[in-house]
Amino acid sequence: MKYGDKIIKVEGIITEVHDGGICVDIKGRLGELKVLMRMVISDYPLEVGQTVCLEYEFHRAGGTEVNEKYVSNIDILNRRRAEYAEKHK
Repeated sequence: MKYGDKIIKVEGIITEVHDGGICVDIKGRLGELKVLMRMVISDYPLEVGQTVCLEYEFHRAGGTEVNEKYVSNIDILNRRRAEYAEKHK
């Protein structure tokens, strides 16, 4: 795919601050995003209620190959979740 770079800016409000990361409620009813602290650029300590700006590009597919190990692990996880849900009804 050959698309030009287009950075998308989305604003949000910090709802949780932990040692390892923050949780951001994205404006526009787009949900929430948990971000590792090492991914945040800031010159001051982060606090609940502060506005943050997320800058990102579209996700791009790296190729057509499927990693069968990941697919297998996802299938196993989904099967275990279904078994657990059935067992704890």
